[in-house]
Amino acid sequence: MLAKLRSMAVLGIDAFEIGIEADVIDMIPSFTIVGLPDGAVRESRERVMSAIKNCGYEFPPRKVTINMAPADMKKEGSAYDLPIAIGLLVASSQIHVQNPQDYLIVGELSLDGTVKPIKGMLSMAICARSLGVKGMIVPKEGAEEAGVAEGLDIYPVDSLTTAIGFLEGDREMKPHATDLDALFNKSRNYGIDFRDVKGQEHIKRALTVAASGGHNILMIGPPGSGKTMLARRLPTILPDLSLEEALETTKIHSVAGKLDTHTPLIATRPFRSPHHTISDAGLTGGGSYPRPGEVSLSHHGVLFLDELPEFNKNILENMRQPLEDGKVTISRAALSLTYPAKFMLAAALNPCPCGFYTDPRHECSCSSQQIQRYMSKISGPLLDRIDIHVEVPALTYEELSQKVPGEDSESIREKVVTARRIQQHRFEREQRVYCNAHMESRHIRSHCELDEPCRQLLKNAIEKLGLSARAYDRIIKVSRTIADLDGTEPVQSQHVAEAIQYRSLDRKLWMG
Repeated sequence: MLAKLRSMAVLGIDAFEIGIEADVIDMIPSFTIVGLPDGAVRESRERVMSAIKNCGYEFPPRKVTINMAPADMKKEGSAYDLPIAIGLLVASSQIHVQNPQDYLIVGELSLDGTVKPIKGMLSMAICARSLGVKGMIVPKEGAEEAGVAEGLDIYPVDSLTTAIGFLEGDREMKPHATDLDALFNKSRNYGIDFRDVKGQEHIKRALTVAASGGHNILMIGPPGSGKTMLARRLPTILPDLSLEEALETTKIHSVAGKLDTHTPLIATRPFRSPHHTISDAGLTGGGSYPRPGEVSLSHHGVLFLDELPEFNKNILENMRQPLEDGKVTISRAALSLTYPAKFMLAAALNPCPCGFYTDPRHECSCSSQQIQRYMSKISGPLLDRIDIHVEVPALTYEELSQKVPGEDSESIREKVVTARRIQQHRFEREQRVYCNAHMESRHIRSHCELDEPCRQLLKNAIEKLGLSARAYDRIIKVSRTIADLDGTEPVQSQHVAEAIQYRSLDRKLWMG
């Protein structure tokens, strides 16, 4: 007898429908799965056999064939255990289900028949919503995540027996209801705040400018100056995630298996801080079965690279595409996948190998050649994509001991949101330009006209401070953002003067 069911698979961060066909015929007993299954899918034979027996059913002592269509798409993971087991029981006439194709079924099985959660639940539910099915049968622990896709009935099951009882009509089950608005508002909590940071007012201002214009930022300072503490609070001053952004971010984390079952929706800006020993695939994505990397997990948030020169140079160069395009394309012989990767880059480094080149309280033991060799590990093309370089000084005792809290994240975020609204209005007719950091030469000419004092200030900066040519456009972009923060349309000389301060690495002092 032949049984047909419907299930789901994930490709990249999006899902597509999979047909599960179970055929049981009177021949020499065997169990075969076809349709390009990977190792995890082939191992489902053992899980399904044990689950069926431990739930009180008989595994058919005949030839069993499971086909997964479309046959030319690679199937991976354990999400097909539950539909395979139900298909086998229908095909062997042990259970009787009217119209089994009315529901999409996903779930991993334990040996005792318990249904376990799977990756990519939200992507599957969003796709299922457009397929016109009665509902979706999912693991109980993934029901809250699947319920985020409103407009689809979600039926959570905790065991194979529960799923069978529902399909046969012996067990009534109400669709799981997820209060999306309440969940979204409840999850908007960072737990950290800029008020905790003592001193460093100049750096807080630089981070405010970076957040307002979407500019990448590099902080240079001795150990213990607070670079990491400041970077961790950068997401708290970015505009709140919209629901659409939250859904896209959650899909990426769900597919990567990084989503906490108690947090079915990511409503805060992601902050990712990988170690400098990370691999190419770990940072930009990839692997034999491609998975999102840290640049994609940082989508709509902040990617923080601490000790930037310690990262492998080739790995850093691989970041140039996502920094430019806002996405990562991973090509393999059989397929090509694209993951979104629109993030703000925040990086930190010591000014020299020993770390104390700019610290007046500690003597630096590095030679000028060692400092230049250390700084040259960061390539020019990568620096081209970082608009703001700022020096973070070591804190004094007076700053550490002050009791007056600094400005809080909410107050700073209000300024950032106001500046972003100005930019949204400015670029409303442009494609792929959402903030000042995305401006190209033609946008700079249109929206950043400089008067004579501004041009003279820029000329002096390039000639006397030794700023590089690549700093020119960066300074104008940052000046435009500072003007937006001040609420003024023309870029003024004080805006340019502040922007010039944010190009530390372009000075001859650093670059030699």
